[in-house]
Amino acid sequence: MIEIVVEDFKHWRVTARQALLAAVPPFGIRFRDPRDQPYLLAETELPPAAVKSKPRVPAAFLDLARSVAMHHDPQRWDLLYRSLFRIANGEHHLLDVEVDDDVREMRRMEKAVKHEIHRVHAFVRFRRTEDLGGERFVAWFQTEHDVLEAAAPFFARRFAAMRWAILTSIRSAYWDDNQLRFGPGVLRSEAPSEDTLEDLWRDYYASIFNPARLSVRTMRTEMPARYWATMPETDILPALIQEAESRVDVMQQNQPTSAAPFVPQSKSLTVLAKAASRCEGCNLFRHATQTVFGEGPPDARVILVGEQPGDQEDLQGHPFVGPAGQLLDRALTDAEVDRRLIYVTNALKHFKFEPRGKRRIHSKPTGLEINACHPWLEAEIAAVRPELVVCLGATAAQSLLGRAFRVTKERGLVLPHPVAGKVMATIHPSAILRMPEQERREAEYAAFVDDLRNIRSVLVA
Repeated sequence: MIEIVVEDFKHWRVTARQALLAAVPPFGIRFRDPRDQPYLLAETELPPAAVKSKPRVPAAFLDLARSVAMHHDPQRWDLLYRSLFRIANGEHHLLDVEVDDDVREMRRMEKAVKHEIHRVHAFVRFRRTEDLGGERFVAWFQTEHDVLEAAAPFFARRFAAMRWAILTSIRSAYWDDNQLRFGPGVLRSEAPSEDTLEDLWRDYYASIFNPARLSVRTMRTEMPARYWATMPETDILPALIQEAESRVDVMQQNQPTSAAPFVPQSKSLTVLAKAASRCEGCNLFRHATQTVFGEGPPDARVILVGEQPGDQEDLQGHPFVGPAGQLLDRALTDAEVDRRLIYVTNALKHFKFEPRGKRRIHSKPTGLEINACHPWLEAEIAAVRPELVVCLGATAAQSLLGRAFRVTKERGLVLPHPVAGKVMATIHPSAILRMPEQERREAEYAAFVDDLRNIRSVLVA
């Protein structure tokens, strides 16, 4: 049995390549971490190369291996070599087999490491100290995995003008406002005690604490108790949580309820769009990236109205550019309708979402939010003066036709409207995307295309 002590990922990569060239099978070699228990056997040398050709390894495996190497599991090096050996000996597409035990284990480790890096970025708190070089900021943080080298560049970019250090029991990082260096881990007792900056941080945290978005269960999941000792804000969290319900009541009483004060008396879409970018008619503007106003010809015969911008629309600033927008484009093409001739907008101009990790999940708007944004939709309709408004989904339909309107019962019917002229409702393309059965998706898509053919008759006329 060959025993190898691995210093870091680079050392493992070089050694693993040599072992592959020597045709050493996974059961014939053991990789050890210097922090492991004493080895059963003394470290041995690898035999000479048995093959001349260098092994071909997908770049995706190396990226995955870098993450797995940061995990604390002492078996990670053996797992990586076993997977590497399989890839180099006929299983080139191993990473595509997600049900494989080795692949599943590597993905689990990768996920844990990425989550740990995210927590370092989120929960590190610096304390101000003085040394011979002047002011320095130091943080001590308990990491489970060896992720500091991957996490530290974030702080070097964000706090480039500061001299700081992040200390962990595994590794330490130092930034002198010019160069990032790493050293061994240290004990928590070597980190500085509380300073006056922590009082300022508590005040700041209390000012940005949003009781309306409070989820104690999520907070405990995303902010494990082992991090609390180094986070000043945790001292005031119990009081903030206790006061949350009463603060929400006050917020709801003071919440703006209409965009009307922000809508100018203008028929120019350019003027309206500029004004909408500053709208604070409801609280959705506080969390959205930007206002997503309608787009299209100012004299379009048809207006398409969706519910609200999605994640991609919020980031890009244009309506219907995400997955639902791509499906809409395909359906319009199949209905022989040119999207460039249509004005496209949404009943709401800001993205409403719930954060789940790094993802932002669409959240259904309330009646108050729909009503608050309605003046913008009326202003768009008045500016464009279309012959037909097509509502995509229940929210858009009810914003124009009332809460009693049901798309399931009156879908495809062209109805008169005092402001919009004629209104027709159909399903939202995102509803088709959410359908799990392919057969039903295809049937609903065909019906959706049939509904959109009503637009073609208006454009041709």
